[in-house]
Amino acid sequence: MNQDRQKTPQKTQETMQRVVLVAESGSDITPALAAAHGIQVVPMHGSESRDDGTFPAEEICAFYDRTGILPKTSGCTPEDFERAFDAIRAHNPRSEILHLAYSAVTTCSYQSARIAAEGREAITSVDTRQVTIGQCAVVVETARLLEAHPEWELAQAAEAARGLARRARMCFIPGELEFLRAGGRVSNAAAMCGRLLGIHPLIEILEGRLQATRKLRGRMEVLIPRLVEEYIQANRLDRREIWMVRTPRLAPHLVEAAQEAARRCGVQTVQWIPAGGVITAHGGPGAFGIAGFCQE
Repeated sequence: MNQDRQKTPQKTQETMQRVVLVAESGSDITPALAAAHGIQVVPMHGSESRDDGTFPAEEICAFYDRTGILPKTSGCTPEDFERAFDAIRAHNPRSEILHLAYSAVTTCSYQSARIAAEGREAITSVDTRQVTIGQCAVVVETARLLEAHPEWELAQAAEAARGLARRARMCFIPGELEFLRAGGRVSNAAAMCGRLLGIHPLIEILEGRLQATRKLRGRMEVLIPRLVEEYIQANRLDRREIWMVRTPRLAPHLVEAAQEAARRCGVQTVQWIPAGGVITAHGGPGAFGIAGFCQE
């Protein structure tokens, strides 16, 4: 099973796309995927005014180890999008721009892009209602559809993206509750009980929000492969391709266990994505997530 499939040749700067896709760095789209599909990535932000994607996510874990302080994250500003939109138009004045946004209920980025689009023509923002690999999957699959349909205009691309967003499903298991506690998402008592009892909340993206839907008990060696099989089956995910994300310090044998569980379900391709700073700040070290599209 190929973990890093790249079927589309890397685009050159001379390639003039009719519709250019834009997404935030919180989508965790890798530089290789962005280059292969001509996707423009706008950085979200962290503490100390450091842009997401400009430093290894491991630094967040190491910073917390040293200080006990969880770095804060924030969305893109209108100025971030203005720079991105203007750079795209400077390179290709005839381009149309489709921004496939990080879930609008979780960050200001969607609204920032709409503000930046004022006075600029042929720019549309679509709320994917997803984060990290859920958003990544929507953006990359939209790019593939545009490559298969170069005649599409902005409205057609946006409608296709909305359809993909409706079918996208994603969940993750935090590696530990300490980061959720530090971020104010669980109490000290809940974090302590979770650590002692081996309880991990299952976080699902529902209506754009990160919601704890179940409490899973046990070791990650057992929980991860079980989650992969159950989530694929319960959501009738398209087995041609599944997306998985890992934050720093997820053990290699857990990666292999997830891979093998997907293989047992008949998944043809697993796209592994290393988490960036935003999801690492939520899930902490050793977190695991899975995403895909439910079958039509």
